[in-house]
Amino acid sequence: MEIKTLQNFLIVAQEENITKAAEILHTTQPTLSRQIKALEDELGQKLFIRHSFNIELTEAGVFLRKQAEDLLAMASKIYDGFHSMDDITGGDIYFGLAESYQVDFLADFIKEFKVDYPNLRYHITSGDTEQVIEKLDKGILDFAAIVETPDLNKYNAVPFPEADKWTLIVPRDHPLAAKKYIVPEDLIDLPLFCSEQSWENDIPRWAGDTFAKYHLEGSFRLAYNGSRFAKHGLGALLAFDRIVDTSETSGLISIPLKPELTTPMYLVWKKQQVFSPIAQRFITEFEQNMKRHGDTTRRHPFDALENVNG
Repeated sequence: MEIKTLQNFLIVAQEENITKAAEILHTTQPTLSRQIKALEDELGQKLFIRHSFNIELTEAGVFLRKQAEDLLAMASKIYDGFHSMDDITGGDIYFGLAESYQVDFLADFIKEFKVDYPNLRYHITSGDTEQVIEKLDKGILDFAAIVETPDLNKYNAVPFPEADKWTLIVPRDHPLAAKKYIVPEDLIDLPLFCSEQSWENDIPRWAGDTFAKYHLEGSFRLAYNGSRFAKHGLGALLAFDRIVDTSETSGLISIPLKPELTTPMYLVWKKQQVFSPIAQRFITEFEQNMKRHGDTTRRHPFDALENVNG
């Protein structure tokens, strides 16, 4: 199985039409059809269902598309890494970022870092912690910024200097909108939106025994999408502060939780990971920068992490 064949397969899957895909690839329809047939024979599975005017992926085709996307991303990362080994002023770094206002710290640092390394090229993938950790484990990413405590047996980690505070986001005409803060009993029997990850890990430790009386109306990986449903009165959104627009013109209001619920954020990478020169410089300087921020804000568990990292 060749990289080029997988690239062609992905174009066919995208276009759902052999003729259109052949035009994009500057080849003939019979040649491309033979390539796809040979790939199916090699794998022993039908990848497409043929219709009169289009084709669609089979279950095996959907599986191959995901694997091919990951494989080609990894191949691109390897290629970029080798071509930047001799470039002491730059190279490629791949990040996966969960939602948090603390991404500002990363953006500010990258801006400063590019002054000394102007040829840095950074690639950003967004998602929840589960999604970005999956890509990190596969080697597609160099670093992942996650909003949960990492498994320090698998990952090295640098904590961000602050922590995300949880809030309840509701329309400004919601019955709870006038409250100064939300206590666990306020949410009993209300339709609630939250990410599955946080519904299982964060909200129960805040609500305690009251959690059994909560109703999850729907789950969202991205808080922005959840806020749209909250705005239309379908439920109240539990999310981090400062990642959803709650200005007066937004129609939404953010109400803090009491007792306060916070979640730390970490930049993590796999133990024994071999970095490109630019990635190694990046993490060395980023760790120093975050520690300086942490020393000037509030106490953060740097010491505990430093005893494990390495």
